[in-house]
Amino acid sequence: MQKVWNLRPCSDHIVAELSKELKISAILARILTCRGITDPKDAKFFLYGDLDSSFDPFLLKDAGKACARIKYAVKNKEKIMLFGDYDVDGVTSIALLKRIMDACRADAITYIPNRIEEGYGLNNQAISFAKEKNVSLIITADCGIDAFKEVEFAGQCGIDVIITDHHEIKGSELPKAYAIVNPHQKDCLYPFKELAE
Repeated sequence: MQKVWNLRPCSDHIVAELSKELKISAILARILTCRGITDPKDAKFFLYGDLDSSFDPFLLKDAGKACARIKYAVKNKEKIMLFGDYDVDGVTSIALLKRIMDACRADAITYIPNRIEEGYGLNNQAISFAKEKNVSLIITADCGIDAFKEVEFAGQCGIDVIITDHHEIKGSELPKAYAIVNPHQKDCLYPFKELAE
């Protein structure tokens, strides 16, 4: 089946201006223009960002606690498992975390669950694997906010869990993890709630 793309009408003049000024393709300039991003300065910020205008990451609840635990693990040569879902934000988050851990010379392994056999989210099979590998810290990416039983099992195995997740929180209870970094927590001061990790 052949797909047909219907583009919203937009100003060819603005498209040409964005394309020229930002040195981007006309197609990308048209997409930006159709999304209402017509000022070159706004388009540049949208495409490339600016660290100076980012929010302080330590406004995220438990971010400081999570960082301290990770620093301790790295310094003491603890084995760390980076666990991420097999979807785009999970895999890219784990890839980024692994690069950071490698730069810090951390003893970190990655674990992406088998989609068919394990499904989404932290699971006991992965935790058992972590225990076999002498992991003492699991860091999740893109999952864990509803992993109550799994976090409890990890604790029984002597493994701390840091949950980093961006999904909505259902109910008022949270897993008993070492730290939970999620902007949707009630008392989280981070102003932007639509993070993807």
